[in-house]
Parts: sequence; structure tokens; C-alpha cells
Amino acid sequence: MTTPRTAFFAAPVLTGAYGVIRILDGLDGSRGPGFAWSLGHLCFLGALVLFVQGFAAMRAMAGGGKLSAVGLWTGVAGAVSLVGQFAIDLVVGFMSADRGAMEEMFTRVQDIPGMLPVVYEFGPLLFFVGQLILVSQLAARRVLKPWAPVLVLANAVVPLVGKDFIPLGAVLLLVAFAPLYRTRETVAA
Repeated sequence: MTTPRTAFFAAPVLTGAYGVIRILDGLDGSRGPGFAWSLGHLCFLGALVLFVQGFAAMRAMAGGGKLSAVGLWTGVAGAVSLVGQFAIDLVVGFMSADRGAMEEMFTRVQDIPGMLPVVYEFGPLLFFVGQLILVSQLAARRVLKPWAPVLVLANAVVPLVGKDFIPLGAVLLLVAFAPLYRTRETVAA
């Protein structure tokens, strides 16, 4: 199993890999289905597992109080929504012959009552809220730099500007988390 210290480095790297693969997959004018679609989504699923491990370690570093518990469980709930979204993307990619077939299947999935808010809209935002709570607590405790929450917030906003900026967001996370993967004192989850 990955140590929390490694998770703080590997999660942003896998997120960045997803972003780069996503860009490369779109160079032909269409994203998915195919190898790049699947590989990119698997990278992001791996990142989510590592982020959750990192959230647990951040909660411990923040003192394990109520606010850090809220950050942890809010982040985990958002990660579960994102895992659902990316798992659906993978299944749709595997089951579809082309992008048109993917769109039809996505429409059917998203028409399921509750699917849009839980898996595609509100649910994933919880991941970023939980992460921001935990990072803010660590910045207040001077475990992270005071500007780390700003970088984490910028990472959350960057995909809203354009999903091709996801690799930039990953770099922002690497900078924000640097004290967590550079020190030997990272708390085990």
C-alpha cells in the first residue's frame, strides 16, 4: 500500500496524467472510446484512491477534530461521486463503438432520476470542498504554506475554465502539497 507521503505526490501526478491523456485523446476531434479514454479514466480513478488516503492523513495531521472530520467525510463523499462518474465513463467507453454511441448511452444514464446531481453536478463538488477544508486547517497549523488553500481552490476552479487546464491544476496541487511529500513526518492514515 502507498504511504500517505507518496499519495500526496502520486495523486496530483495521476490527475495531471489524466489531463494530458485527455488532451491527446481529443487531438483527432473526438474523445473516446478507446485506449486513451480508458487509460486516462483509470489514471484519475487511481488518483481518487490516493486522494482519499491523503485526506485521512490530513485529518490526522489537523488534529482529528470535528472540522477535520467534516473535511474528511465531505471529501470522501465527493470522491465516491467522482468514482461513480468515472466508472460510468469507463463502462460507456467499453460498451460503445464510437462517440455517437457514447453520447446516446450517457443520455440514458443521466436521465436516471438523481444521477445528474449526485454523480455529475453537486456530488463531485464535495470532493473539492472537503479537500479545501483539510488544506486550510493544515495551513492554519503551519503544516502547509499559507497560500496552499489558494492553490487548492485554483485547482478546483481551473477545470471550470476549461478541462484542458487540468494538468495546470495538478501542478498547483503538487506545489501546495510539497511539504507533505517532502517531509518524513507525514502521519500514517
